Amino acid sequence: MLPLAFLLAAGSDAARLPLLMFVVFVSAKLMAELFEKLGQPGIVGGILAGILVGPQVLNWVEPNEFLTALSELGVMFLLFKVGLEVRSSELFRVGGTALLAATAGVVVPFFLGWGILLAWGEPQMEAIFVGAAMVATSVGITAQVLASKQLLAATASKIILAAAVIDDVLGLLILAAVSSMARGSVNITELAVSAALAVGFTMIVATLGTRAMGKVVPKIEEKLSVAEGQFALAIGLLFGLSVLAIYAGVAAIIGAFLAGMALAETVGHRVHDLTTGVAELLVPFFLVGIGLHFDLGVFTDPPVLLLSGVILAAAVVSKLIGCGLGAIGMGWADAMRVGVGMIPRGEVGMVVAQIGLGFGVIKPSIYSVVVFMSLATTLVAPPLLKWAYRGVEPGAEAAEEPMRIG
Repeated sequence: MLPLAFLLAAGSDAARLPLLMFVVFVSAKLMAELFEKLGQPGIVGGILAGILVGPQVLNWVEPNEFLTALSELGVMFLLFKVGLEVRSSELFRVGGTALLAATAGVVVPFFLGWGILLAWGEPQMEAIFVGAAMVATSVGITAQVLASKQLLAATASKIILAAAVIDDVLGLLILAAVSSMARGSVNITELAVSAALAVGFTMIVATLGTRAMGKVVPKIEEKLSVAEGQFALAIGLLFGLSVLAIYAGVAAIIGAFLAGMALAETVGHRVHDLTTGVAELLVPFFLVGIGLHFDLGVFTDPPVLLLSGVILAAAVVSKLIGCGLGAIGMGWADAMRVGVGMIPRGEVGMVVAQIGLGFGVIKPSIYSVVVFMSLATTLVAPPLLKWAYRGVEPGAEAAEEPMRIG
């Protein structure tokens, strides 16, 4: 066993925690710096750091509950930070286009994944779960790339963020439906209630959040004596809406994003700076956490490797076609950016596969295929985004004048 792995495994309880955080944080930052020097997105370096220090290569770090918790906090603060840079009125201006992009970006991947597995000779339910795993976008990766390049003001970026919120709602409803099918029955009433809660929560916070926070935050802040009172209020709203989002049937990161968006026009630069600092600390754990789950064993079985390549290609093309066609009214350039921005599946696809594995409707080999697809789409998206956004200046609306719809 390597010395560092030995220290992590056998070190004292007092030393193990800071050593673990040191290895993960420093490796992520060093790899990110290396990739930035090579002209590539640093986020890819962070994910590859997870593969390098993880069980598949150096075996210094293994996935555990502590790292998972830091990873979840990292992506929550990332989406909160992104929300602080976005005004709700700007998202609503592209709402119609985002709805089209999200809907097409759900339908095309689902049926393509389902069809490929059926053509491969796999059972119906297994094919349905693979289709469901290909649906939802993991917006954290795209958001990190766009934020780091100061491209959140671009029209395509606003469509991506709005479409990702809609995509998350639709994806979770599909997951609820296929999970019910795996249990042997579909409860229409339960699905309808889940849909109403998810849509209602998202719409209420998105439409009324900014106005409400504009009135509430200044009044509460006047009565606070604690240091960084405005930041404390912001973090309270972040966690509060994240909890409500889960109970409403959508992901916690959607609640975090909506919390940031609700505060975008109210809080000062100090809150932005403090949030950026926390995100810089935690996001590396999110990136490394993705890499830690990468399974190189998928490359040892030729049929599984072939299917992995086919599913990966389908996952990329289906979002490009589905989301891109949904945004085609904005022009080819922005449509391509939207399609590329919706490619990453990240942890969302793995969660769906894990549920299917738990129900016994997905074989371990197919589970490995889905995990490979989820991680590979996360790795290919940042370079593709860099290519798609070439010519767009930081802070600019778009590279070309779009035709607005919606």
